[in-house]
Amino acid sequence: MVKKRKGWKDAKKYIDAILDRNSVRQWILAVLVCAGLFAILAINFLPSEVDLEVGQVSPRDIVSPKTIVNRPETERLQRERAEKAEVEALEDLDNYDLNYATIIRAEERIDGTFTTLRQGFFSEETTEENQEAQQPLSVEEIQFGLHKNWGIELSSDAIRLVLAHSLEDFQSFAAQTRQILLELMNQKIPERDLQVVRNKVPELIGETQIPSRLQQVTYSLGQQIIQPNLTVNVQKIEQIKQDASEQVEPVYVQANEIIVRNGEVVSEEHIIILQDLGLYRSPTDYLSYLGLLAIVLLLLASLGIYLYQNKPEIIENEAQLALLGVIILVVSFIAKILATIHWEDASLLTPVALASILITVLLDSRLAIVATLVLGVVVGIVTGFNSTFIILALAGGLSGVFGISKVGQRGDLMRAGFIVGAVNFIVIVILSFIQKDTSLLIHSYLGVLNGIISSIIAIGFLPYLESVFGITSAIKLLELSNPNHPLLKRLMMEAPGTYHHSIIVGNMAEAAADAIGADGLLARVGSNFHDIGKIKRPYFFVENQVGMENPHNKVSPSLSTLIITAHVKDGLELAKQYNLPDEITNFIAEHHGTDLVKYFYHRAVETSNENEHIEEEDYRYSGPRPQSKETAIVSLADAVEAAVRALPKPTPGKIEGLVRKIIKERLNSGQLDECELTFRDLDKIADAFVHVLAGIFHPRIEYPENITREEIEGKKSKSGNPHQQPAE
Repeated sequence: MVKKRKGWKDAKKYIDAILDRNSVRQWILAVLVCAGLFAILAINFLPSEVDLEVGQVSPRDIVSPKTIVNRPETERLQRERAEKAEVEALEDLDNYDLNYATIIRAEERIDGTFTTLRQGFFSEETTEENQEAQQPLSVEEIQFGLHKNWGIELSSDAIRLVLAHSLEDFQSFAAQTRQILLELMNQKIPERDLQVVRNKVPELIGETQIPSRLQQVTYSLGQQIIQPNLTVNVQKIEQIKQDASEQVEPVYVQANEIIVRNGEVVSEEHIIILQDLGLYRSPTDYLSYLGLLAIVLLLLASLGIYLYQNKPEIIENEAQLALLGVIILVVSFIAKILATIHWEDASLLTPVALASILITVLLDSRLAIVATLVLGVVVGIVTGFNSTFIILALAGGLSGVFGISKVGQRGDLMRAGFIVGAVNFIVIVILSFIQKDTSLLIHSYLGVLNGIISSIIAIGFLPYLESVFGITSAIKLLELSNPNHPLLKRLMMEAPGTYHHSIIVGNMAEAAADAIGADGLLARVGSNFHDIGKIKRPYFFVENQVGMENPHNKVSPSLSTLIITAHVKDGLELAKQYNLPDEITNFIAEHHGTDLVKYFYHRAVETSNENEHIEEEDYRYSGPRPQSKETAIVSLADAVEAAVRALPKPTPGKIEGLVRKIIKERLNSGQLDECELTFRDLDKIADAFVHVLAGIFHPRIEYPENITREEIEGKKSKSGNPHQQPAE
């Protein structure tokens, strides 16, 4: 029993440990998004469905909620037109081909007939040895052979009449008869014109030298040998039927038209129309639902794999992951509603660009491209895989990504909306030309409206999404960098030296961040706020001590250290008071890391008694150390700017040496251990710092004290042009 209890406790601890992990919460979010997307795609938002069967009496009037093609009536008209076209096509001999097998068969019958008749004549080559074999056939034998072998019926009198002529006359008769019959057989002979062609034999006989007594034999052979020799060209007939069917204008069931009246017997055509409208309640198709679920899982799995391989930080951030799921679900929901309302072209307004713009601004532009592809498939599902809506969704979404790739202000979102609208308009016009759809061309303005509405919604919802999900976008950063921000305004008025220092640090940090591929805008804005804690006691910091005595000379080193290090805690309190985002407060908390306040530490060591032990930890900042590239860059820029400002006569060489020395000290002290900066990054950062500082602390011309401004201005006026150098 004790072992079982212990085993249950261990299992409970293991389960609790798993539930405490972030990965479980990510999986829960993924399951919720999957369930939501499946529900959106599976649930029908049309009016209540109808449960009727063929032969039942409708209990009420059933009205069409939208305009659709009346498929049964349209197909009936198409069948009628195709049948009529087929009948007309069968009357045209151009739609027939000669059956050469029939012609060859007729030729064989002609030759076989005359060969059999030829056997009724004595051969001139008869000898005593083969006299028995060369005996001519009797009339009865010839008559039997013609009937059996060639299906030819000649009377005994006709056969005797032929045999009564000489062999030479027979051969002439056979040749001329053969020519007449083959000439007619090589003409197109349809079944309906068979007797007409056969009746042409006497006319052709009159043009030959066939003896009058044998002309009746030729006519009799023509009546039996001449046959229809045409076969229908099936491909031509089918093409004619298809062309005729396509010329039929579709019959429509108009919106608000009564499909089945109260008391009317439901027919199969009624059921088809109800199915096309989505009003017919058919038995649950579990295979369809299973296939839909498989597609949803495949889409979200593809998105998850992309995040895992390229943006793992989004997976680890629950708020960002939830934001991505919400955007996809909302746009999918809108697409579903637009696909089910009465207006057939309503899906042209599906705002896929809204998702791409929001994801680009709030998360990542490449992720926005992947999300656009996912939503393209979703649009395809809800619109019955209509190629027009799928292409438009992809074009609008991708143009939204590229149109908002670099945000400078909120107005850029509106500009992106116009770009999306223009692309949508062009795509719709092109598709209308390809599909020869004038209705699509007429409604091309919806593409422009789509882009503008997407940008307006994005602008309106952006602040709320930033606030709810705790995400700081580039636009938010730009707003925070405005000098009119209340906190920056206080810093400028109450601690002007610190404000000026923060601006220079911001320029250095932005240049360095851009050099290594980090977020330069975030580094600059973080620099602006990193020292806001100095507002509480500005004159305890040297940059604000202009024309006044240093108050630290009157206090102990330990108290000075507490005052100096307290600006981090004070800054965090001000950040909370002014609702600064976490991305900015990180700069306040981390820009000194756990660095040592060296000046006051060494001063404490120098002024301490022999028995007094000075703890180094008492003179360090509480941390944490920089956790990101941007906070680490600001930490380095902060130290470098203060040190370079203290140089008596800064030169490029001195500046570079000091910059690299400070960076090396920070590296050796472990302040950069928890960020992702590499040695190559540090080298680029040093170069960027030197470049910015060299521009700030460049050498200036020193004028002698006895030269007044009036004298300088006088010399300029004498030269005639103040910008022209005097000639030597």
